[in-house]
Amino acid sequence: MKKLLLAGVVATLFSGFASAAATNVVLVHGAYADGSGWNDVIARLQKAGMHVTSVQNPLTSLADDADATRRVLALQDGPTVLVGHSWAGTVISETGTDPKVGALVYVAARAPDAGEDYAALAATFPAAPAAAGLVKSADGFAQLSEAAFVRDFAGDVDPVKALVLYAGQGRISQTLFASRTTQAAWKVKPTYYAVSANDRTTSPELERFLAKRMGAKTIELQSSHVSMISHPDEIANLILEAARAVK
Repeated sequence: MKKLLLAGVVATLFSGFASAAATNVVLVHGAYADGSGWNDVIARLQKAGMHVTSVQNPLTSLADDADATRRVLALQDGPTVLVGHSWAGTVISETGTDPKVGALVYVAARAPDAGEDYAALAATFPAAPAAAGLVKSADGFAQLSEAAFVRDFAGDVDPVKALVLYAGQGRISQTLFASRTTQAAWKVKPTYYAVSANDRTTSPELERFLAKRMGAKTIELQSSHVSMISHPDEIANLILEAARAVK
């Protein structure tokens, strides 16, 4: 009975979206994560009839992550919504000019202008607590400490689940965040943004600034940095709204 009720809720929630102009969705994960972070959103999008692919970023450089995303975009058979969380906002800003991309969705994400020093921009906003938990290693990579991950990165996720996510977090090159984009796809594509109001990894004030600068259709969630995990219905709905609006 519970399964039937849930199916009914999902069907009602997503009714009318299967005929969206864009039926492909490409999801790009950010730092300290991997593609599995999108799993709850993927399930909802698939129920709505969407073809979904989650990119696995190496997190070694912007060029490498952009190449991984372009390889997935090349496999899409038509209009596509390109979605980026956190660091991946940089990646989709760089790759989103692809002709197949009909809309961009940013989830608590970076959104640099072409050539912009994003670190300098971010420094003009309140510092986020998670940065204090960055653990660097001698091999040139870094990750969040367990405490920072559970408290500051995934603060509204069940701690047991957060620890599972922590175990699979993607280690980043220590030079990753110094990368600069060569283009800003958000200037030429319809754009959507989900702000995380309780974010302790990226300043919510910075997220609001970026969304306003892009002229993005914006929603705000009472969420930690990982709203695609703690608020998958709302994130899936925003992606489906973007898909339906593609022309």
